[in-house]
Amino acid sequence: MTLGEHFREFRRRLFIAAASVFVASIVAGLFYDQVFAFLKRPFAQYQAANPDNLISLNFGEATSALSNLISLSIFVGVVASSPIWLYQLWAFVVPGLTRKEKRISLGFLGATIPLFLVGCALAYAILPKSLAILYGFSPEGTSNIQQVSMYFSFVTRFILVFGLGFLFPVVLVGLNAIGVMSAARLLQGWRVAVVLIFVFAAVATPTADPFTMFVFAAPLTALYFGAWFVCRILDKRKEKARPDWLDVDDTEASPL
Repeated sequence: MTLGEHFREFRRRLFIAAASVFVASIVAGLFYDQVFAFLKRPFAQYQAANPDNLISLNFGEATSALSNLISLSIFVGVVASSPIWLYQLWAFVVPGLTRKEKRISLGFLGATIPLFLVGCALAYAILPKSLAILYGFSPEGTSNIQQVSMYFSFVTRFILVFGLGFLFPVVLVGLNAIGVMSAARLLQGWRVAVVLIFVFAAVATPTADPFTMFVFAAPLTALYFGAWFVCRILDKRKEKARPDWLDVDDTEASPL
């Protein structure tokens, strides 16, 4: 393909990706009440479990409701359309790959989406507990006036951090596939990696409580060892496919 053809192909892929996000956002806007109720559910669970704590969601100004509708719709649209725009990214890159690289990249694409969604689901599942810890710092006799925009900003960032964090093993396997990180090196540095994972979990999560940090760091640690296992399999396949003549000394006479 010429440079102009590459640009036209990129423009076409970008248009399809943007259109998928736009359409998914419109659909999310049409079901805004259901989306609002779904993301509000952890807050409602906390309210039900703590009736003595006077807390409610409030819109701060006249435009807050509309702004919240737009931001939530775009957030849901990006997440819901992720299989489409990720495929468009893969489809743009794949013509320049070999057959083996195409299989590997397709495997990465197949692993990325489920891991991201699992991370998002875990974040949603622990939200009520995290909210209980955060609101638990309120002194007795006080009430919380929770702005809707701030609450949903917190919820969406909380979910995205977990979702993106669960892509960590994909990055490790990718580094192994291009020959940067071997399985032996991953195993050798597991102690340092675990410490860095907990530090990352403490910094990346919007909350500062140890419960959320541990719930985020524990699966990441398990995924680290899962990535090591996959890298070990890939290294063994590379070793089997390695020609014997590469291990022969250059000064050694050929048997032929």
